[in-house]
Amino acid sequence: MSERRAALIGFLTAGDPSLTLSQRFCTAIVDGGVDILELGVPFSDPIADGVTIQASTYRALSAGVKLGDVLRLANSLKDYRDVPIVLLSYMNPIYRFGIKRFFQTAASSGVDGLVVPDLPVEEAGELINEARDTGIDTVFLASPTTTEERLEKILSASTGFVYLVSLLGVTGVRETVSHEGLKLLERVKSRRPRPYAAVGFGVSKPEHVAALSERGAEGVIVGSALVRIVEENLTTPSKAEELLRRFTASLREAAGGRH
Repeated sequence: MSERRAALIGFLTAGDPSLTLSQRFCTAIVDGGVDILELGVPFSDPIADGVTIQASTYRALSAGVKLGDVLRLANSLKDYRDVPIVLLSYMNPIYRFGIKRFFQTAASSGVDGLVVPDLPVEEAGELINEARDTGIDTVFLASPTTTEERLEKILSASTGFVYLVSLLGVTGVRETVSHEGLKLLERVKSRRPRPYAAVGFGVSKPEHVAALSERGAEGVIVGSALVRIVEENLTTPSKAEELLRRFTASLREAAGGRH
C-alpha cells in the first residue's frame, strides 16, 4: 500500500488587512503547499473565533471588505492556481446577500465548499439544497461534546469533509493537540460511510500536524498561526509573504506520507 498523508487546509481572513495584500498572502500559502485554501468572510460577531482571527476580521471590515469582494478574491485565486477553495462564513452575510444568489455566484467564482459555524445542521435544509444544486460541498462542525445522534446528522449532511473541532472554546494557538480532539477523531474514524475527517481549532505547529496525520486524520486545518504571521508583519508585507510560504511548507512536510 502506498503511503498517504493528511491534506493541509490553510485558513486566512479574506481582505486582511486589504484585498490586495490578502491576495498576496493567500498566494503565499498556496505556493507553500496548502491542499485546500479556507477563506474567512469578515463578520462583525465571529463567535467561534479567538482574539487573533477576531482582530483580522475587524481589520478586513475596516477596509470595507464585503462578501461580494470575498467571492471576487476567490475567483482571482482560482485563476492563479486551481486549489480547492472553502469559504467560512457566518449565516448573516449569506442571508443578506441572498442564499440562492450567493450559491450561484460562489459556484461561478470557483468556490468548492462552505462552512457556516453558526448554522445548526438541523436548520440547514435550505442551504444544503442550494449547495447540492450548485455543486458546492457543505462542511459541518462536530465537537467533543457532540452526541452520537447528532454526530450522525452532521456526518450525513457533510460532503467533502467534516470539520472536527478539537477542543472546547474558540480558535487560537495552543501548545498541544487536545485529548478530547483525538477521541473525537477516533469516534468519527470508526464510522462508515463518512466524509473525510479534518481537525481544526488549536492546530498551530508542525508537530500538531504530524500527530494528527499519524492518528489518521484525512485533513488538518491551521488558521490562527497563519493569521498571526499577517498580524505581526502588517507593515512589512513582503516579509509576511515569505514567512507564510515557509511556515506553510513546514506544515506540509509535517503532514508526512498521508493523502
